[in-house]
Amino acid sequence: MNFIKKQWSNILFGVLILLLVVPQTAIPIKAFVSRLFAFSPSIENVDERAKLDSYNWNLVDLNGKTVDFNDYKGKKIIVNFWATWCPPCVAEMPSMQALYNDYKDKVVFLFVTNENEPAITKFLDKNDYTLPIFKSVSVPPKVLQTKSLPTTYLINEEGEIVIDKTGAADWNSDKVRALLD
Repeated sequence: MNFIKKQWSNILFGVLILLLVVPQTAIPIKAFVSRLFAFSPSIENVDERAKLDSYNWNLVDLNGKTVDFNDYKGKKIIVNFWATWCPPCVAEMPSMQALYNDYKDKVVFLFVTNENEPAITKFLDKNDYTLPIFKSVSVPPKVLQTKSLPTTYLINEEGEIVIDKTGAADWNSDKVRALLD
């Protein structure tokens, strides 16, 4: 008993490490930690904003419907590259869902993944998410190409990338909402 009293912090640390190694518990723990440190994303300076020079990009939704990115030219668009196995992606999904609930009729939301449909559907159903999920059929425009997850872009009506955020963020913030209003 005396040993446990003296070593409780080491035992707790060992249990935490063990939980982070086991895949079933690692993603939720990492997502929770990411959520703790997720802040509102930064807005790009007006003179430093990249601009879409091409909207040539085709996607397909989970129902097999092809979507042409050109159809969204002149609209506010949020493009989020994500995966179910990515803890920071999982961490920001509740704030994305809240934002989507309030702005789905005013903003185009594209949640892009390359995962298989059963994994996506299981994740969405488990978390009661209703986000519009897409797979890329062609290469995205150059300014939207990324190798990091999650990466999210907020594009204004003029095709300027107002937010270019890699990593988890609080998308349901007043700052983001002000940009969308």
